[in-house]
Amino acid sequence: MSGEDRVQRLIDDLETARADLFAALDRLEPASLTTPGLVGEWSARELIAHLGYWVGNTVETIHHVEDGRLEEIGQGEPSTDEMNATVARVARGTDLATVRKREAASVEALLERLRRLDPILLDVRLPDGSTLEAATDEDAGAHYREHADDLARAFEGRAAHD
Repeated sequence: MSGEDRVQRLIDDLETARADLFAALDRLEPASLTTPGLVGEWSARELIAHLGYWVGNTVETIHHVEDGRLEEIGQGEPSTDEMNATVARVARGTDLATVRKREAASVEALLERLRRLDPILLDVRLPDGSTLEAATDEDAGAHYREHADDLARAFEGRAAHD
């Protein structure tokens, strides 16, 4: 697969996985989107904020790679669990419409960045040993699919109790 095809696969995968996740969320009553416990302790609002944060983090990672500042990736940042907790806490105090706008802006920024990305950079190794391509997939398309699967399991559990 050419580098351009690999970039396009990342783009297509994110767009499809995101659409699938939001289609699943659309099955919920609007009032329940802010009720904790949908996915673990999180409401849909916190889940959307979580996904938007990690997509935005990927934009920053790409920026560091493009600038040749690999050593700065992840430096001085809180752990993943700490970051997830902070994002969830902030989301709980933010209205759903704002959370959705922020997530959409993060996704659009990533898509724009990917469209301009030199495909040769997909093979750059990050400090954690992953490639830029693998890290992008992990925090973009694969991440949305992971949480869409969480939602599917939550819906199955609810149906079994109804």
